[in-house]
Amino acid sequence: MPNYRRANAQGGTYFFTVVTFNRQPILCDEPVRKALRQAIQCTRKKLPFIIDGWCLLPDHLHCIWTLPHNDADFGARWGMIKRYVSKHCGSDPQYKQVLPSSKQKRGESALWQRRFWEHQIRDENDYEQHMAYIHFNPVKHGYAQAAVDWPYSTFHRYLQQGIYPRDWGRENKSFALDSFGEP
Repeated sequence: MPNYRRANAQGGTYFFTVVTFNRQPILCDEPVRKALRQAIQCTRKKLPFIIDGWCLLPDHLHCIWTLPHNDADFGARWGMIKRYVSKHCGSDPQYKQVLPSSKQKRGESALWQRRFWEHQIRDENDYEQHMAYIHFNPVKHGYAQAAVDWPYSTFHRYLQQGIYPRDWGRENKSFALDSFGEP
């Protein structure tokens, strides 16, 4: 079994990409969104973290979290969230898939890819670039004409706070974004 190296800075801020199994376009379905919201609430009660940014797309999500100053265990948090959603949505026939034997042996669900991608945020510029990437992602993938048009994003929180203008993130917006964590 591979030994994956993960960042482990206590109190760190991290960017994540989490993808559905076989890229199923299910994350924006109401039952999955509801289960995901509840999973996050339950997880945060046991293992707190701050959600700095979030964007939910049909087959993947991007987010930025900040962990408590004495904690670096984002893996446990993702495990809890994925298990909760799988438990609450995995038996729904519309989300059933034929699983490969490797997933069957491990008792995994048909909702999530096995792992996730993480990047430790290094500085303020890195934070701003990843936050822009999160909020522009629905436009990049053709789900919206502008960030404000996509309902499943923290862009609206930042718009209310006056951090982003309403027209930010139009298709012709000229800022450079690399392909952060895009599988």
